[in-house]
Amino acid sequence: MKPSKSPVGRRSFLTLALACCAGLVGPPTEAVGAEDVPEVVRVLTFNLWQGGDAGKQPLDRTIEVIERSGADIVGLQETGGIAPEGQPRPDRAAEIAERLGWHYLDQGSGRGVVSRFEIIGSTPRKWGVKLRLPSGRPMYAFNIHFAAAPYQPYQILRIPYGDGDVPFIDTEEEAIRGAEGARGKQVASLIPELKVALAEGVPVVLTGDFNEPSRLDWTQAAVEAKACPMKVDWPATRAVEEAGLVDAYRAVHPDPVKSPGITWTPITSPDDPKDRHDRIDLVFVGGVESPAGAVKAAQVLGEAPETADVVVNPYPSDHRAVVAELEL
Repeated sequence: MKPSKSPVGRRSFLTLALACCAGLVGPPTEAVGAEDVPEVVRVLTFNLWQGGDAGKQPLDRTIEVIERSGADIVGLQETGGIAPEGQPRPDRAAEIAERLGWHYLDQGSGRGVVSRFEIIGSTPRKWGVKLRLPSGRPMYAFNIHFAAAPYQPYQILRIPYGDGDVPFIDTEEEAIRGAEGARGKQVASLIPELKVALAEGVPVVLTGDFNEPSRLDWTQAAVEAKACPMKVDWPATRAVEEAGLVDAYRAVHPDPVKSPGITWTPITSPDDPKDRHDRIDLVFVGGVESPAGAVKAAQVLGEAPETADVVVNPYPSDHRAVVAELEL
């Protein structure tokens, strides 16, 4: 759409070292297999805002956000930069991967996954990439960017947005129907590939700009606290949850009133009558025994300590980023 704390340290190397040392100095023990040693992986979702160019910040600033997150895997949206008229748009994700010395898969449609882990494959429609962790175990990283318009929170609040004559809406049923019309085909294309990956019995993460709030945020309790205008069981996040994934941010910050985790948007004031601020940039996890228990931390990266856990200023995007630390 247009619309600091230090990262938690990695423990996987230390865990492996302690396990090895125990085998050396203690009585004989059964060998510890790679599948028995938890690995800590940090996953970031980050909408770059036209490759980071729209915010008129150097690419260094975008890379700083990634580095400050401590991420190992990054799902990027709006990877295409701004180019002179008639020229191809530069692929900023490819530039970021090269600068970091990381692996990269161009998913098409302005989406890409960059990772310090080796990329060993992708799903048929490139919704997801298959990675090899340092232990040799595989995992999947899916990354999405769903349609921005029509945007139902704006329709509910009578805020004009998008092309054409977009009607305003008044009920939860209308909001759900509108969301399914805007993003339903993309969701229907994603879910089967997610289920195939989950069936392999390996960890699966999903990052993305949903361009739709979470069903866990627009609750009746949030309405009563005046945190949202009405209860809506938003269908995109419901479909992902029903497939077997867990919202990482809500796993550690379950109260949407106390911890709204707003990602849209740092470029307008929270009381701007022509905008509505929401959490639409999400990280999900599944394919592990206890997805919610695997989430050890979740942080928002943005422009100020009032709105973000990790501050980068000036901030290069119109979306705050979200990083989740997972113990797999």
